[in-house]
Amino acid sequence: MSDPTRGINSRRRNLMGAAAALLPLRVAGQASDVAYPERNINLYCAFAPGGPTDIAMRALGEAVSRTLPRRIIIENRPGAGGALAAQQLAQVAKPDGYTLAQVPLGVFRLPHMTKTTFDPLNDLTWILNVAGYEFGVMVRTDSPWKTWQDFIAFARANPNKLTYASPGIGTSLHLTMDDIAGREKVRWTQVPFKGTAESITALRGGHVDAVAGTPAWELVDAGTVRMLNTWGPSRNRRSPGLITLHELYGIVSNSPWGIAGPKGMDPRIVRILHDTFRKALSDSNFLQTLDRIGMEVFYMAGEEYAKWRRETAAFEKAAVERLGLQYK
Repeated sequence: MSDPTRGINSRRRNLMGAAAALLPLRVAGQASDVAYPERNINLYCAFAPGGPTDIAMRALGEAVSRTLPRRIIIENRPGAGGALAAQQLAQVAKPDGYTLAQVPLGVFRLPHMTKTTFDPLNDLTWILNVAGYEFGVMVRTDSPWKTWQDFIAFARANPNKLTYASPGIGTSLHLTMDDIAGREKVRWTQVPFKGTAESITALRGGHVDAVAGTPAWELVDAGTVRMLNTWGPSRNRRSPGLITLHELYGIVSNSPWGIAGPKGMDPRIVRILHDTFRKALSDSNFLQTLDRIGMEVFYMAGEEYAKWRRETAAFEKAAVERLGLQYK
């Protein structure tokens, strides 16, 4: 489903010691100076509390808050497969730099699947890309499926009996599982949740058979959850024995996410935010948090980021149409 060249692991950026110098918080302009920030900044997290995205966002907020004279306040705005935060940002927030949002890849897919009132390419001020998710399929350790081949064999013999949790219809995880089902000629049932934390709870409670999501490595290490595969371009260093979708099907399904503000922000404020967030990408606590939850820094900005957004929007449109999920 995904172009392997888009895998974040193959484009790892070593930002330690390479962050840009932070601009003064009072930036001189031709007409006037801009003092920023003068109060706390609200940053929407696109997924529910307790999941890997929420953990990463709070670590990022703490890293940025150590540099700014005001704090980053994380607000969870889950919904619409991770696109609700960006939608609310575009529709309601003032372009004053005090309301930002984490924007996952799925925001480029949303307009092709449902009626929307905003255009992610033109109705947001994009600041920088921060990191990317790693995905995989996990089951309970007491399940009968020891390998991905076991899982597929059961699905083939029991159409629609297997259930898997995902963050929702139209997400990268749903589309990839749908793609796999088509390739393997199997049928399984998606059970949507607001985030990975809820999905894992459902898995551990026996309410679903599997989770398609960010690997819960701490539960894997504790012997509670078993990973059946990972979805990056190469094998995961924490579990090199796990097969990848790239090896199985030529699929890479990772999901970069970035930070954006409303359309029409002052470029001077955008520059302050960019430089401050980029500096935070080398924060040791933030990097340790990403490593613990299976994410990786994936920095992009400027024209590189703009080019990636255009290409991603076109790619996601084609994927939605190929699977017959387009809005009509």
